[in-house]
Amino acid sequence: MTSRFKNFFASVADSDVWYSFWRTPSAVIAAAITLAVVLAAIFAPIVSPHNPFDLASLNIMDANTPPAWAAEGSRDFLLGTDDQGRDVLSAIFYGSRVSLIVGGASVLFSMVLGVALGLISGYVGGRLDSIIMRIADVQLSFPAILIALLVDGVARGILPRDMQESMSLYVLIFSIGISGWVQYARTVRGSTMVERNKEYVQAAKLIGIGPITILRRHILPNVTGPVLVIATIHLAVAIITEATLSFLGVGIPSTTPSLGTLIRIGDSYLFSGEWWISIFPGVALVILVLAVNLLGDWLRDALNPKLR
Repeated sequence: MTSRFKNFFASVADSDVWYSFWRTPSAVIAAAITLAVVLAAIFAPIVSPHNPFDLASLNIMDANTPPAWAAEGSRDFLLGTDDQGRDVLSAIFYGSRVSLIVGGASVLFSMVLGVALGLISGYVGGRLDSIIMRIADVQLSFPAILIALLVDGVARGILPRDMQESMSLYVLIFSIGISGWVQYARTVRGSTMVERNKEYVQAAKLIGIGPITILRRHILPNVTGPVLVIATIHLAVAIITEATLSFLGVGIPSTTPSLGTLIRIGDSYLFSGEWWISIFPGVALVILVLAVNLLGDWLRDALNPKLR
């Protein structure tokens, strides 16, 4: 991290951003919920009442047990069990871990790719700028979920059958990440086109500093604010996309379920009375996405000088 980045984050910490955070109850609550979910996912083996994926500890006689407050419920399973006797609460903790990993990694991939292409496009301009932006325009014509399905299908056709399951996590991250770089690229391109004509950039050129150094040291720190806002909001979209793909059966295999996989498993029993198998993972997904969206909305307003 360069001194410019350190100065950026230090200025954020000393500015009105933190004051705005503590003065916004929805942002504080959303941050607390997000932190709780992240900690529960990280320490899932410790905080989970059971290990839902340890076959030796599963008992088929515990299958489809209602929540603990129901007439036939058990105190050992607070939110009930699924058709395999797995504790739903523990499965949510473990499933949140996979959803957060996929969402966070895909957002990081999109951000790195989009920021790099946006910097190049805005700084170089000309034909290269036109090519990158036309590719972005074409991609915007398709829904993100369709692009992710296309990439996933192509990967399944290319990879050998015995490698598909082991590579499914990386394919899913790549498919979601490649579908979300356009927003970063267009935003960074616009900011770069403004910054490249400013005096400090022209002065850097005059003293012989190369384009890569100018982009890295001078322009990139000045576009970090909008990128952070996009990344926060995009994280919620990536988690929803992963859940959708897993629900459709083209995401994470059932052996390592995410929240989307848990919802898909419970969907088969939704109308037969075992509603908790699908409802509770769905509620957990909604709460997580809502909390991240609220954080993104607050960060957008806090970093917007026109709203201060």
